[in-house]
Amino acid sequence: MNSTASPFETSYKNYSTAVLVRDTYTKAFMKNLTVVLVWFILSYINVSVVVTFFKNQVFYEDPRYILFIHMVINDAIQLTVTIMLFVLSYIFYFINVSFCCFFMLVAIFTTRNSPLILACMAIERYIAVCNPLRHAQICTAQRTYVLIGLTWFLCLVTETSDLFFTLATESIGFFYTSVFCLRKNVFRAPTLSNKMKALDCLYFLVVFLTLVYTYLRVLFAARALSSERSSAQKARNTIFLHGIQLLMCVLSYIYPSIEAVLSTLFPAQLLDIRYSTYLIVYILPRFLSPIIYGVRDTRFRKYLKRYFVCSLYKVKPTNEDEMGH
Repeated sequence: MNSTASPFETSYKNYSTAVLVRDTYTKAFMKNLTVVLVWFILSYINVSVVVTFFKNQVFYEDPRYILFIHMVINDAIQLTVTIMLFVLSYIFYFINVSFCCFFMLVAIFTTRNSPLILACMAIERYIAVCNPLRHAQICTAQRTYVLIGLTWFLCLVTETSDLFFTLATESIGFFYTSVFCLRKNVFRAPTLSNKMKALDCLYFLVVFLTLVYTYLRVLFAARALSSERSSAQKARNTIFLHGIQLLMCVLSYIYPSIEAVLSTLFPAQLLDIRYSTYLIVYILPRFLSPIIYGVRDTRFRKYLKRYFVCSLYKVKPTNEDEMGH
């Protein structure tokens, strides 16, 4: 190897040499079949949840459900894009940089957006329990949509800067080449890698402190307010589940390091390690959002069963159902 090769070229060649040991056809087929089936199942659940939300105006003015449906749509986009890239990596292996860049940015936007939405949902539950008299004034539908727009704007600004930096530093010819579609192969400047790590730490710290603070305040409220203890305990449990979601989201920040260590220890199992981390980090957390609100929430579950079961068995809901009574 040329001693003047850049650190990127060296690591990329080493990486390529390792992953060129391809899965057998049967193994590759089973892996792709598994993720595609999971996508179909989750998409079916997510579509049912979204349809339930939009068919019932009772949810339109409730910030809790507005944030929830935004989380479901965000996760559905993230899951679709990452699974598409996963399957394409097996079919084509190398894909065009421009194509990879676009879908990589979408995946990054939605992945980074998840912790911010979790923080917003925890704050809304905290206000509902600890300041119920002002909840309707503070948490309006209009303000919720503005907050959602701000989370997207924040993610777009922080991540599109990587694109502009790459456009300014890379030659035009680079965007016509093909690479294995990973972030480090598209946004390959060391400065961008350091920026990503700093942002990951900042995002995690802010969201973690928000969840801890709201959880403790709701916990104390549950003990103090005997009349509202049931609702406070439900809010506390919801925030706790958000904390579990956050920890799973954090895995997306640290899994490259974990994958690198495991690949060093078990180099022959690199593809299996990558596949396992992909399932745990990107797919497993997507099951939690529909469970937290779609299954645990009594109010939403009632409407979900009403419309989902009726459509499943092709039975029309009654007039009373359509009026949202």
